[in-house]
Amino acid sequence: MGIISKGAKCNVEGCDQDGTRSLNTAKVENAGLRVNSSGKKTVLCKEHYKEWKKESKDDRDLERARFDKF
Repeated sequence: MGIISKGAKCNVEGCDQDGTRSLNTAKVENAGLRVNSSGKKTVLCKEHYKEWKKESKDDRDLERARFDKF
């Protein structure tokens, strides 16, 4: 069983919704979200995951481009 299926709550400050995704804490903090998690993984609710996707789109595109074959 994963952390989400155990009923973890969103780790963003001021949010108490149920979590839907768990991501690397450093990547979430780099996107500008304030997190109150000290571990390697951070749990995000649906709304904050959507916000993270918007904020980190350019970084994720660059990361994917590194692995494209020419």
